[in-house]
Amino acid sequence: MLKTPARIYFKREDMSPLGSHKGNTALAQAYYNAEEGIHTLTTETGAGQWGTALSMVSNLFDIDTTVFMVRGSYDQKPFRKTLMNMYGATVHASPSNVTSFGRKVLSEHPDTTGSLGIAISEACEMAVGDDHTCYALGSVLNHVMLHQTVIGLETLEQMRIGEIEPDCMIACVGGGSNFAGFTFPMMYEKMRGRSDCEIVAVEPEAAPSLTEGEFRYDHGDTAGMTPLLMMYTLGSGFIPKGIHAGGLRYHGMSPLVSAAYDSGMLSAVSYDQLQTFEAGVMFAKAEGIVPAPESCHAVKAAIDRALECRATGEGRTIVFCLSGHGLIDLHGYGQFLDGTMQSSAL
Repeated sequence: MLKTPARIYFKREDMSPLGSHKGNTALAQAYYNAEEGIHTLTTETGAGQWGTALSMVSNLFDIDTTVFMVRGSYDQKPFRKTLMNMYGATVHASPSNVTSFGRKVLSEHPDTTGSLGIAISEACEMAVGDDHTCYALGSVLNHVMLHQTVIGLETLEQMRIGEIEPDCMIACVGGGSNFAGFTFPMMYEKMRGRSDCEIVAVEPEAAPSLTEGEFRYDHGDTAGMTPLLMMYTLGSGFIPKGIHAGGLRYHGMSPLVSAAYDSGMLSAVSYDQLQTFEAGVMFAKAEGIVPAPESCHAVKAAIDRALECRATGEGRTIVFCLSGHGLIDLHGYGQFLDGTMQSSAL
């Protein structure tokens, strides 16, 4: 379709029963909480993939789960709520009337689409009220980055078996989990002098923490309940536009990804959601796979790199992470196809 000399490979995380990579850390966090006698977990979710993963694996350890889903995605993706409910979770649109902070936000901004920062605050508030309830986070913090490196370790082994030498590795980035998981093992290879692979993080123009943010200490949530994190941030009070890539609507970036970016280990680009959905439709036509709106960012960057190769005649090897499927995001694709989708640029 692209008529490029580039070779394009993609690591499929959409094939898991949960539909995304998020189970890699959900399983570990549920296990360790169960070992400590925790009976309830609270969490936030954007598009719903993390909430879905935690809701499902909690069943394996007899843990109840309460999910605060960002209101914009809660309204856009009703089937995500249905799926989490099927797995036994209680799901609230955030900001909600369930917590003091949620009620405060609603009183000041009754029509807000919410943000991951607000949803984190609500989940944390609920957790601190009960010694047997803990908060579980689906991205950003170091333990999540570690759990997700199974993606990159598998990718390195698959490339070794296939005798593939990547020139460029690409992943979408919101809080940093699939990006870190996919690329950190390769970063280690680069640090050891065994590869000069280019590593690219792709974020939405609606929440461009790497390309537009400041590298400083900030809270991971809007209410300021979390510890301060050294990260690229747009400010903990920042509320992005209600894009369909709800998993990327975060004001900050993983401290580890931020440190890697600050040290020059990776580059970053951002796209408008119209550009990414166009790439997602193209990918679906070529491969028969519907990518999640978040994953469409990686697809778009891979397409751009491949078209650069077409222009130069260079046959580079491009590998990207397909972090999840978009079968519950067809409403967004429908808006793109009928021309009613809005630009998401700041």
